[in-house]
Amino acid sequence: MPVDPQIARLLADAHRADARGIEELTVQEARARGGTAAVTATVPFEEVAETRDVVIPGDPAIPARLYRPGAGRPPLLVYLHGGGWVVGSVALSDTFCRALANASGCAVLSVEYRLAPEHRYPAAVEDAYAATVWAAEHAHELGCDAARLSVGGSSAGGNLAAVVALMARDRGGPHLRLQLLHVPVTDHDLDTPSYRANATGYGLTRAAMRWFWDHYLPDVGARGAPDASPLRSPDLRGLPPAIVITAECDPLHDEGVAYARRLAEAAVAVTHLEYPGMVHGFMGWSSQIPRAREAFDQIGAALHEALGPTTTDSAR
Repeated sequence: MPVDPQIARLLADAHRADARGIEELTVQEARARGGTAAVTATVPFEEVAETRDVVIPGDPAIPARLYRPGAGRPPLLVYLHGGGWVVGSVALSDTFCRALANASGCAVLSVEYRLAPEHRYPAAVEDAYAATVWAAEHAHELGCDAARLSVGGSSAGGNLAAVVALMARDRGGPHLRLQLLHVPVTDHDLDTPSYRANATGYGLTRAAMRWFWDHYLPDVGARGAPDASPLRSPDLRGLPPAIVITAECDPLHDEGVAYARRLAEAAVAVTHLEYPGMVHGFMGWSSQIPRAREAFDQIGAALHEALGPTTTDSAR
């Protein structure tokens, strides 16, 4: 189906405000703009029961922010923001994490992993895995249920979440109950049918993804490694159940669908949520896109079903 008319209007407004593709910007300009398009719509701010900034010790130390939706010991989702491994931050994903915590009943630990090009691959991978290990070891101190730890992310963060799930399997832990892969990057192939069909005009572009990859992992020959392109992993057996979200009008659509299919073929339980007429960044625009608000509710319900409700210590 064609792109949603409300999204088309938002993208047209963004183009009038700033017609430059992200590949025409410096890294600093891209970070100041906040992404691939100057869309003014956002996720509305929601109160949560608690927010807490923490520092995950290590070399380097990793800042993170915890969002707890209520009392008791909820499941814990380690969340890795999007932004092509180059832009994005805990601050920019603040309202997204609040909405996700409230919709799912999960506590969300948003991780400030290192960005390229200052810190190229595999720095973000190392930070994502280190943060997940730390979360497993300190979930109780965060007021969360360590037995119900999951990892998730959006776009490039979805790539990191998929990679963390592979690393946790291969390194013997931590045990993950779920992986949430929201419009994930799973491969470096920029010539899929969805890349060709959605190359321009939908916010995230093919040229933008080339720019992101060039900053993150300039060595094209190394991009096929499973911890860069998890779709290239020879074996996906033994991974935690997955919720995979794809958007029809997204250059990354086909690789997300392909990863969901390969997981299912490897006997991994998969919930695949497809959003017709939506573009890559649609969930970040829920203040003006009703379908995006519905997506939060649907994804939250899927997380809640997979991970269960908040518990009290006496009930465990």
